[in-house]
Amino acid sequence: MIPNLRPLILASSSPRRQFLMKEAGFQFVVQSPNVDEAFPPDMPVVNIPTYLAEKKARALQHHITNEIIVASDTVVILGNRVLNKPADRAEAISMIEALSGQTHLVITGVCLLAKEKIDCFDDRTEVTFKKLTRAEIEYYIDTCKPFDKAGAYGAQDWLGMVGIEKINGSYFTVMGLPMHRVYEHLLNF
Repeated sequence: MIPNLRPLILASSSPRRQFLMKEAGFQFVVQSPNVDEAFPPDMPVVNIPTYLAEKKARALQHHITNEIIVASDTVVILGNRVLNKPADRAEAISMIEALSGQTHLVITGVCLLAKEKIDCFDDRTEVTFKKLTRAEIEYYIDTCKPFDKAGAYGAQDWLGMVGIEKINGSYFTVMGLPMHRVYEHLLNF
């Protein structure tokens, strides 16, 4: 384990983010913020993940004394359209159909927040999917139930394994936490 200079609070109930933090050697406690993930309608789509990460961190700000909060949010952007978490099976299918055979952008925003300092940043990765069949899409949705994932998919899931042709950037950004950047920023915090 990496010796933490200060205690860390991971502001996320995501098992993927918890796994990545543990695998990177960080010790932390989990506190899941209860925030409305709405954002201003006129906000540029590339600013949304950092805005939401900061919103999540600030929701836990009153809990901290000496800790550093680590909060993040991931968005999938196709063209200028944000693909959030799907509401249901039909929306998940529609999202994956839109991503099929296309290159899209995944941005994960991160906010590190302590009593005396804030550091927000993002990391961006382009992901290209092969052309997927309707049967493959339905199989994935029905088997993996990716309703808690932006864009209705997880790179670490079946669809990522068989459907992603190319990643230009960090795989971990697509998973939801760009660990190379988080590590660097925490060490410099």
